[in-house]
Amino acid sequence: MTNQIAAHSVPLCSSADKASAPRMSSRFRHTLAGLVVFGISACSPYAPAQRTENDLALSGFVAHPADTTARWQMMNLLPPNHLAYRMSSAGPILLYADPLACGCVYFGDRQAYQSYTAQHRQTPLQEKQMTAEINQHPGWDWSVWAPTADPAAVEARRGY
Repeated sequence: MTNQIAAHSVPLCSSADKASAPRMSSRFRHTLAGLVVFGISACSPYAPAQRTENDLALSGFVAHPADTTARWQMMNLLPPNHLAYRMSSAGPILLYADPLACGCVYFGDRQAYQSYTAQHRQTPLQEKQMTAEINQHPGWDWSVWAPTADPAAVEARRGY
């Protein structure tokens, strides 16, 4: 082993080579580091879901966290990141499940849905998929959600 080390006693890079090599300025290094961080943050997998959730909230949808086992199971009956609806005694309630970014379900009434579709056109195929999806999972339990999730319960409390 000592013979091998002795065989490389001549340095591979002399001090003259190091001095003549171009060096990155600290400003360039900081700029490069900033661009790398910005590039990584721009590639967030949650960005499209966050935009949709923001649009839903601005349209009047209300987020209800799936913070119990029963709520989590109900959320998993919905297609993730797609609008669906369930019937309540007050009519159809539009639902948007987001199991990854917020772990919640957005609830909205007809007005919220109309406000949302004014910004985001729903194709006839998407509306047919919403109808077909409710037929696949008819068992929706309103009792596991907050009392404000079912508009009929809210109206009964207010005396409408």
